[in-house]
Amino acid sequence: MKRINVAVTGAAGQIGYALIFRIASGEVFGKNTEIDLKLLELPVALASLKGVQMELEDGAFPNLRSITATASLSEAFKDCHWALLVGSAPRKAGMERNDLIKINGGIFTKQGQALQENCADDCKVLVVGNPCNTNCLIAMKNCPRLPAKNFFSMTMLDEKRAISQLAIKANVPSNKIRHMAIWGNHSSTQYPDFYNALIDEKNTLDVISDERWLQNEYIQSIQQRGSSIIKARGASSAASAANAAIETVKSLITPTPSGSWFSAAVVTTAAKQASQSYGIAEELVFGFPLISDGKDWKVVEGIQHNSFSKEKIQASKAELLNEKDLAKQFL
Repeated sequence: MKRINVAVTGAAGQIGYALIFRIASGEVFGKNTEIDLKLLELPVALASLKGVQMELEDGAFPNLRSITATASLSEAFKDCHWALLVGSAPRKAGMERNDLIKINGGIFTKQGQALQENCADDCKVLVVGNPCNTNCLIAMKNCPRLPAKNFFSMTMLDEKRAISQLAIKANVPSNKIRHMAIWGNHSSTQYPDFYNALIDEKNTLDVISDERWLQNEYIQSIQQRGSSIIKARGASSAASAANAAIETVKSLITPTPSGSWFSAAVVTTAAKQASQSYGIAEELVFGFPLISDGKDWKVVEGIQHNSFSKEKIQASKAELLNEKDLAKQFL
């Protein structure tokens, strides 16, 4: 049996709570992999984390070998093979985006430094905590021991939302949607590329002829979905975010089926040629369609974009460049 260390930050939060039991069950890394689970929380949340640990113990998961609940970065990241950085400071009323980046910049600087000093040499890092693209860039810059290609931020949730809304509009099951890609930032500038998506193996516009709806209401519904969920349930999306994190890891460690791809944001310098071919020459953590052989990944090349798509992609790049400038003290 293979045995790996998996670290999860913000483990007592809603996303962490929805995530860690599925890791412990063997769903993510397989039934032939034993898990040493490292759970990180702030000191004030350790009592709650202890309750989570007790529930994990009560699950009696056969693949779960050990549980470490801690407020220590070095203990959480010691020899970890995967680090799922879920916890981050949330945006509060009256807070501007630059305020959020400055607060989280310090958090992800420390996490990157702790990974640098403690993680396994082949550690992979998935950033979920927002603003996840720039938080990922900060963590990567503070952990130069790991290759840039080992860092990812999550756009899978956006992909799932984009697939779902197309499926509802076309009145087909979600598994009939293929080739959906999320380009750019996990923010209100993200671009769900419906032009290159297929619905039941047909071009989107051959199934949904209302291009105006696709360019406006559809894109906006994906970009604003998180806010809509907060208004509806009084809390941010947690179960769906945890599901997307799980699907991202599974997509990276499992060979991509022929003719498919999946969405994640990666460091552009780790896929320099492909990034430049899509007009992204700068060092950013940018959302692309990817394929994996189960060990390594690459950006899907050769996708054609019309002027509308190019404009949307460049707008998201501009936002990420602005975020990078706001975070320069941490890079």
